[in-house]
Amino acid sequence: MSPQAFLRRVGFVLFLAVVTAFWALPMLWLVTAPFDAHPGLTVRWPEWTLDNFRRLSESPYAFSSLRNSVLLAGGAMILVTVFGALAAYALSRVHVPGRGAILYGMLLLSSIVTGTAAMVPIFQLMFTLGLIDDRTGVILVLTGGLLPAAIFVLKDFMDATPRSYEESARVFGASPTQVLRHVVLPIARPGLATIAVWALVNAWGDFLTAYILLRDPTKTPAGVVMYTFYSEGGQANLPLISAFSVLYALPVVVLYIFVSRRYGFRFHGGIKS
Repeated sequence: MSPQAFLRRVGFVLFLAVVTAFWALPMLWLVTAPFDAHPGLTVRWPEWTLDNFRRLSESPYAFSSLRNSVLLAGGAMILVTVFGALAAYALSRVHVPGRGAILYGMLLLSSIVTGTAAMVPIFQLMFTLGLIDDRTGVILVLTGGLLPAAIFVLKDFMDATPRSYEESARVFGASPTQVLRHVVLPIARPGLATIAVWALVNAWGDFLTAYILLRDPTKTPAGVVMYTFYSEGGQANLPLISAFSVLYALPVVVLYIFVSRRYGFRFHGGIKS
């Protein structure tokens, strides 16, 4: 091996090591800091203790907020997956003039007009509907923001389902609902699993919607409650934040690993004509 090639290989290895450390150090902090008696902003061998979790249990809203996050994220996940699958199947099987433009328009508008930009009209709409300080309003807002992208992705999974399978089912007397439930959805299951996890992660990490629409602290999700672990001057309570971060991240990580092992994550992208 020439010296130039050796230097290039060494440089590439060093580059990979720096990039790996850049992503691994925050994960190491998340794993070690909750069990450190005096956690800081650096990664070091912890002084092992469970006192951080004991102090966290004294917070009146910490564990109830995790239950609220499950309700909000789970509700949004179910609605996005169900309505996204139905809309994607309809757009895949029914010829609608300008179908591609409709899908691209929905996706573009949902990307440009984000929840932050639309929060004032959303708040006014929820106030008119009487859904302020109601978990249902938060779930509906999160669902509306995630649906366009879910339909866009799921349509490709529906397009990949052979129509001959559906025709065979109809020959044997299956209704459209039975065809969708017993033929199309089982084939599109990996796509549904992918969208379900994607919707759950986005809803789980939402802060602004719940912060603005919910008033009762007993209804607020974990993302909002974590904000209370900062002092009025912005000083972070690292023992509580580190312990709560592990509990906050654990459900999503477990769900991701479970779905990834069972179905895998495959995005096809684009729109087939």
